Amino acid sequence: MAANHQPHQAPKRIGKPAAPSLGHLLNLPNILTLCRLGSVPIFLSFLSKHRYTAALYVFVAAAITDSLDGTVARWFDARTEIGAFLDPFADKLMLVSAFVVMTIEGDFPGWLLSVVAVRDIVIVFGYLMLSFFTGERIAVRPSYLGKISTFLQLACVTGALLRVRIAYPAYWYPLLYLTVAVTATSGVHYMYRGLVWLGSREPEMFS
Repeated sequence: MAANHQPHQAPKRIGKPAAPSLGHLLNLPNILTLCRLGSVPIFLSFLSKHRYTAALYVFVAAAITDSLDGTVARWFDARTEIGAFLDPFADKLMLVSAFVVMTIEGDFPGWLLSVVAVRDIVIVFGYLMLSFFTGERIAVRPSYLGKISTFLQLACVTGALLRVRIAYPAYWYPLLYLTVAVTATSGVHYMYRGLVWLGSREPEMFS
């Protein structure tokens, strides 16, 4: 009886996963985020020239794209790694830039910018430190306090562009005080969340 000869098969090589294509990276949500990034210098240019109405239009358009890109990414399952990084970066760049320029122009007091900037620096530095020491990528999930503080900061910038501090001075400083209080509280809350997360992984760090 003739022996059955099976054809020799070369072992399959497991290579690195293919890099995402340019078309995958430049999907609609990411394009909206890039448009928001590109609107920052235009917004700052209008601010520096005291063209507050034009700056307000750009700011509102950026806020609309911020809402759209997340919604589109969820509906069409078009989330990407670069999009997860660029989206909050674009938001912070627009807000912090607005606070810096408006503080220089005298629309905001210096203590408001200090609290907003220090809180964001602490969050970013804490995130990088946690990722470095644990070797893990931490999922960024905004807290309710964080969302409220962002909303109040947006309200401050919008109010300054609408010249609320001149038209309705009685409402202006209460809004600023509330923004500072919630922003500072959210910063402390993020620090607490980071310490709790680190404490749950501390034994693994030294094993």
